[in-house]
Amino acid sequence: FFIILFAIYPIIYNIDISFQNLNVFTLNLGEKIYIGFQNYINIFHNPDFIPVLVNTIIFTFCSVFFQFIIGFMLALLFVNKTTPKLNNICRSFIFVGWVLPDIVVATIWKWLLSQQGGVINYILLQIHLINSPISWLSDPQYALIGVILANVWYGIPFNMMLLSGGLVGLPGEIYEAARIDGANKIQQFFHLTVPLMKPTIFATLILGLIFTLKVFGLIVTMTGGGPVNSSNILSLWSYQTSFDYFEFGQGAAISNILLVIMLISSIFYIRITSKEESYA
Repeated sequence: FFIILFAIYPIIYNIDISFQNLNVFTLNLGEKIYIGFQNYINIFHNPDFIPVLVNTIIFTFCSVFFQFIIGFMLALLFVNKTTPKLNNICRSFIFVGWVLPDIVVATIWKWLLSQQGGVINYILLQIHLINSPISWLSDPQYALIGVILANVWYGIPFNMMLLSGGLVGLPGEIYEAARIDGANKIQQFFHLTVPLMKPTIFATLILGLIFTLKVFGLIVTMTGGGPVNSSNILSLWSYQTSFDYFEFGQGAAISNILLVIMLISSIFYIRITSKEESYA
């Protein structure tokens, strides 16, 4: 009942209104005006669609890639059994970032990236990488980079915890046999750790992809999708279309496009993991 009420019904309702001419003028007519795929056609012909879609792809790929790489490095570091107490303390401090509300994280990073008095600009100036402060969140050239930095930092702890759990469960006797056979650390990582971690790696990447596609509060607080849509993504554009321009049908159509992308990613993950299990 809970799943039907809070998951299935909203999805079905959203799909239904995406085929309607539902806006501020038709909302109170008392009858549904179905227009077929016109909302989707209008979205695909909207001049903002391609830039927002490209932003979504860049934002998602960069966020998931760097979250995973840095999270994996930290997981490998903190799985070291020589200093378990120190590792647990460090992991706890890093994981605090994940439990913070996205609005809080966005506010912190908005201050860090501010043009005047921002810590990021101060550090870059001190090490002479830049000659003048960068307008990270108000310059169309850098706005997307700014929100990617914030989202990468936000997602690292989640990746680290999932990958740490996978690393802890790896059988130690296999590594002992590899050491006896003369395999070094790099060979052990690529020939043992990565193959054995495939199910955890795929799960981490897919969950990271889904969470990144759903990012909303971070971008709303930091840039609002601007300037000039330079940091806008599909999830925020759907909200703006529905509640700023009151085109509820088109807003639903955008969110359904996002839903399809998530479903394709989930199906891909299920197929990959099913093959891995069948081979095992």
